[in-house]
Amino acid sequence: MQIIRVGYGVRGFRRVTDYAIRWSRMVTKKAEQKAKILAFFQKHGPKITQDAFGVSRRALYLWKAALKQGGGKTEALNEKSRRPVSVRLRIWPEAVKENIRHLRAEHPNLGKDKIHPLLKRFCDERHLVCPSQATIGRIIGDDPKKMRTFPVKVRHSGKIIVRKRKHKERKPKHFKAEYPGHCGSFDTIEFFLDGCRRYVLTFTDVYSRFSFAWATRSHASLAAKEFLDRVSSIFPYRLQYVLTDNGSEFAKDFDLEIKRQHKVHWHTYPKTPKMNPHDERFNRTIQEEFINFHYQDLLLPEVFNKKLMEYLIWFDGERPHFAHGQKSPIQFLTEQNPQECNMWWTHTNA
Repeated sequence: MQIIRVGYGVRGFRRVTDYAIRWSRMVTKKAEQKAKILAFFQKHGPKITQDAFGVSRRALYLWKAALKQGGGKTEALNEKSRRPVSVRLRIWPEAVKENIRHLRAEHPNLGKDKIHPLLKRFCDERHLVCPSQATIGRIIGDDPKKMRTFPVKVRHSGKIIVRKRKHKERKPKHFKAEYPGHCGSFDTIEFFLDGCRRYVLTFTDVYSRFSFAWATRSHASLAAKEFLDRVSSIFPYRLQYVLTDNGSEFAKDFDLEIKRQHKVHWHTYPKTPKMNPHDERFNRTIQEEFINFHYQDLLLPEVFNKKLMEYLIWFDGERPHFAHGQKSPIQFLTEQNPQECNMWWTHTNA
């Protein structure tokens, strides 16, 4: 709505913005490639197009029909779901489903692996076929409420408080960082020293393994937000995705700062550190190579951080990494971008 207001009164502005939005968000790369092939097909005919792109004659006419049916819009060439119209239904005796529902209710949210031996005993007694572990998971998924129960909190007055689970974005299963800043992962290491708690916040760029750390006395989200600001000033690339666990330090101020900078905040699943492997590995490295030898300095984070900066300069600038063929993160980044970008330099004739 704001875009339309900016261009109010400009002839054709709305059509151009609609076209730009469609191409930037709704048209896939495959659809763009298909549109180029169709344009070539219209100009040179099917035979030459088949030889040039290795596309069958049938595919060309199917794409042409899809484009015509979609009103000439390029997003009509996007890949569509190949799921069959008619699929097999999972038909199991109601007694089996009811037993799964009973087990999930009596032992809240029991997993499919634990349900299987209990269900098998139930089915053997009644001479029923027992579904496999994977099928049990699908039966649970087919249920409208997922056969899931949630803890109920009751006020002193007897009123039940309905808990609304906040949706959190998760890192895609097969995500792979493709450039510096594509995904930055954050974590916290907690220490208990002489009756005092100290925290070391850590950061790792998933693509280049460039890492940073900072010790604090506070576990609040404001401290994590300040750490994010330090990372933004030190790491030379803009982060697109930020990956953290579900700790309280990565909520409130930290999350608001991410939204203010228009970044995407991914969360790992609870008790699943393998979703954040690169920063977890850095946590182990920094403990084995530095923290264990400067443990007492954590009582004074100012002293600890001065020594830590010297180690991190060496870690990012010189320490060999197996991920980069025994090259440091800065050496790897330098080789990936050997020439300094002068895109925004002032143009001169000199």
